[in-house]
Amino acid sequence: MALWGGRFSEGPNESVAKLSRSVHFDWRLAPYDIRVNIAHVAGLKRAGILAAEAADSITSSLQELASEVASGSFTYSDADEDVHSAIERGLVAKLGELGGAFRAGRSRNDLVVTDFKLYLIDHLLEVAHEVVDLATAIDEAAKANIDLVAPGFTHLQHAQPILFSHELAKHSHALLRDVDRMKDWLSRNSISPLGSGALAGSSLVPNPEIIAADLAFAGVTRNSIDAVSDRDFVAEALFIFAMLGVHLSRIGEEFTIWNTQEFGWVTLDDAFSTGSSIMPQKKNPDIAELARGKAGRFIGNLTTLLVTLKGLPFAYNRDLQEDKEPIFDSVEELLTILPALRGMIQTAKFNGEAISAGVLDGHALATEIADFLVRASVPFAQAHEISGKSVALAESKGVEVHELSDSDFAGIDSRLGSELRQTLSAKSAIDSRGSINGTSSKSVTAQITQLEAKIRGYSSWIASERKRFSGMMGA
Repeated sequence: MALWGGRFSEGPNESVAKLSRSVHFDWRLAPYDIRVNIAHVAGLKRAGILAAEAADSITSSLQELASEVASGSFTYSDADEDVHSAIERGLVAKLGELGGAFRAGRSRNDLVVTDFKLYLIDHLLEVAHEVVDLATAIDEAAKANIDLVAPGFTHLQHAQPILFSHELAKHSHALLRDVDRMKDWLSRNSISPLGSGALAGSSLVPNPEIIAADLAFAGVTRNSIDAVSDRDFVAEALFIFAMLGVHLSRIGEEFTIWNTQEFGWVTLDDAFSTGSSIMPQKKNPDIAELARGKAGRFIGNLTTLLVTLKGLPFAYNRDLQEDKEPIFDSVEELLTILPALRGMIQTAKFNGEAISAGVLDGHALATEIADFLVRASVPFAQAHEISGKSVALAESKGVEVHELSDSDFAGIDSRLGSELRQTLSAKSAIDSRGSINGTSSKSVTAQITQLEAKIRGYSSWIASERKRFSGMMGA
């Protein structure tokens, strides 16, 4: 159903109609479009633009449409240009000419951005819920391996001994930062654009604040031109999704490496692995690899929108039709990969013996020698040099630095006394790092306890916001 055409002598060319058509992807906004229209009709009723009986009839028919959309008994047709024209077609089919009365006082310009904000609020909270569940799975794996010693890496080379639980928990911190960004996004973007009309506001609905409250928004945008052209909230959401994608990619990379025969640190469950069409023996970490691969897609969606927004003039421009598909794609891909990644981690079996086997390889205790000297009042630059000489001697002898004899150490520097030997173990190195952010057992246990408290807080926030917007979500 066309929402315009009175001043035109003929309809659009077939190629133009095809180019303009968006209903095949923006139909996802149908429940939100109905909810916004119900709130708008209530505003028209309060303003006396619609008589009570007419407003009630329209509202009742919109509620019927909501149920039909949910069940699939009403959907778009090839003749519909967009979700808004499809909904109006359904309403006119129920009410005749009265079905077109609900359009007074609003434009597709302010309607679509309001629909889109509500869609994003709904789905951002859904993504946040999945991220919290993934972080929980990671924390559970960390607790199950709380005292497992592992080599720490920088540059993919052995660095210092750590607890494997510390290694796992780092991913939970990154994921919860993503949830924090989502929380911040909602706080900043819970502002209603409805009432902005095409660009100048509405003379028929003087109190958009009431409609905003009906839709659970915290307020109303103060500039109608900005309201219909603003897509910062979309770009910001796509950045959050891209950053989340990068974090998922890093998880995928590590599990892919750990799953190799060369590492052998983790065995993935059959249900979260795939095989080869030609090599019967293969068991591939495809979930981890796809988590890694999807990051490019999320980053690409952000780039797509930013390029679209660059240099747009004045209020609404049709370029903004291109704002939705990147979001829909990112949301749907995240809601596919997050549960799969969580299941992969929950069912993974970590090989403690393999993880701990090389913990002291690569002269991993060299820093302990330098720290020992610093505690004896040797300046660190000098201590670093002495430790480096110890490594050089060990390499010349074909041993690890901690395997040097007491006489070897004494020959390098007289301050490397026999007490040094007490510090040259993985346990000593790990236990000594008892700061709040360190890798000691006490520190990591406290860290995981704090992560669990954060997760409870975010879970409570998600539940609260879902309840707040439940009227919208149930439309």
